Amino acid sequence: MSYTAPTKDMLFAIEHLAHIDQVAQMPGFEDAGLDTAQAVLEECAKFNEGVLSPLNWEGDQNPSSFQAGAVTTTPGFKDAFRQYAEAGWQGLQHPSEFGGQGLPKTIGAACIEMCNSANLSFALCPLLTDGAIEALLTAGSDELKATYLEKLVTGQWTGTMNLTEPQAGSDLALVRTRAEPQPDGRYKVFGTKIFITYGEHDMAENIVHLVLARVQGAPEGVKGISLFVVPKFLVNPDGSLGARNDAHCVSIEHKLGIKASPTAVLQFGDHGGAVGYLVGEENRGLEYMFIMMNAARYAVGVQGIAIAERAYQKAVQYARDRVQSRPVDGSVQGSATIIHHPDVRRMLMTMRAYTEGCRAMATTAAAAYDAAHHHPDAEVRKQNATFYEFMVPLVKGYSTEMSIEVTSLGVQVHGGMGFIEETGAAQYYRDARILTIYEGTTAIQANDLVGRKTARDGGQAARAIAAQIEQTESQLAASGTAAAQAVAQRLQAARLAFVDVVDFVARQTKTAPNAVFAGSVPYLLLAGNLAAGWQMARALLVAQQLLPQGQDEAFLRAKIATAQFYAEHILVKAGGLRDSIVDGAGSVVALELDAF
Repeated sequence: MSYTAPTKDMLFAIEHLAHIDQVAQMPGFEDAGLDTAQAVLEECAKFNEGVLSPLNWEGDQNPSSFQAGAVTTTPGFKDAFRQYAEAGWQGLQHPSEFGGQGLPKTIGAACIEMCNSANLSFALCPLLTDGAIEALLTAGSDELKATYLEKLVTGQWTGTMNLTEPQAGSDLALVRTRAEPQPDGRYKVFGTKIFITYGEHDMAENIVHLVLARVQGAPEGVKGISLFVVPKFLVNPDGSLGARNDAHCVSIEHKLGIKASPTAVLQFGDHGGAVGYLVGEENRGLEYMFIMMNAARYAVGVQGIAIAERAYQKAVQYARDRVQSRPVDGSVQGSATIIHHPDVRRMLMTMRAYTEGCRAMATTAAAAYDAAHHHPDAEVRKQNATFYEFMVPLVKGYSTEMSIEVTSLGVQVHGGMGFIEETGAAQYYRDARILTIYEGTTAIQANDLVGRKTARDGGQAARAIAAQIEQTESQLAASGTAAAQAVAQRLQAARLAFVDVVDFVARQTKTAPNAVFAGSVPYLLLAGNLAAGWQMARALLVAQQLLPQGQDEAFLRAKIATAQFYAEHILVKAGGLRDSIVDGAGSVVALELDAF
């Protein structure tokens, strides 16, 4: 099925929710206003619709293959990546001094969504490269920056993130890969890393691995981990490629979904030691890697939105074409297309509302990121940094969890045909299933939300967000329309449920950690639901204001209807989540371990 980028909805969120006009007033973003955003998104849509989307089905049917230490990607991927790099998409958000375009994340996030909707497997390569660039920009020495950044930013080389080992999944304290200092200041790296996305491929001339390892004599646990650049090919002083490094792919995984993306097992140091270069200081590797992980976690949340959008478009197309049964209201004589049936419309509205809500949430978070890094006022930067950090686990956790529900509904809309691979609906379901797992499972995002984002400050950041939501409720009440009143009622109930949980978490995390963490994922789902619902409420207010101005009436009325549906069918889940968290912790751990 073809993909059509939802540029109208993206631009609506960028203009009216993220306030791109304010972003464009920040130093460095003066040329990044709405006109620029529209031009970039339209060009990005052409590329993704015309180049990447047609390769999506091919990638599922003819995945990357491994033979004799080399990975051959899906036919067409290598040429598509060349076009992607030459067009400058890899460097969209990165500094111009290293060959990028220096555009704000507010614009870049929309482009990332398009790329992932068009071809999720392909998009993983630039996603990991973005993370490597962020880590080197933050912690790399001048020499490392000069050697690697321009080639990464321009897409000539790609990057990876190497954390996981066979015995060390999410518990990085168990990392055993070791790094031995050499007299010339370099290190020799030895160890095995697994689940390395695009750890080996044929789309770029070099791969820059960022690897967590322990230097001899380092402290035990996470405090003894360092970060190293370990390139596939060593780089000569003049920037040309030198000898092959002792870093080799020994296999790739056979997966449920994202089959075209090669997930590699990498072996470092089997032939004398892989040459590595320390990033920053020894024993601060996890701190630096979190820069990559935070960038990747946000991007994975956008992947959830992207695959949900793709599944929604396909389900709508099928529902418009598939003839089945007579409508219950008798509006059509004889059998009609299934989009006439109320339950099919409920499923499609659920898919649409989830996707638009999470897109609005992610776009607003991106604007906060831009302000946190570029606003001239230090206090404004601090406030936006706090907001963005709170939103990252929600964007990642909630958007990916919703993507599983949305892609599952996409299969359901297709009925039995959805269970048949040839229709394509199943691919989106399979591809989405990894999103709640990699870059930290939903539980890990929830632990972050509980520990670092709520308990640590006693719930101050969470309550500050609740206060902003309360202001939106007042605006809804003042608008007076039936839709606004309906949304205000549900938004208030969800906010109060959220505040109850925040109080519970802030009060009980130290004294009753099992009780709090038993509800950590439900807390994330509640918070994400509320944040997305809040943005839909803001969108409704904007749409109501624009309607009398004679703008796109069909689009604006659809936005209002979708926001009301979100409130009445999705936001209403908040109360139940609150009860399970605050009142239901005991039953989570009531069963004796031997009884399982």
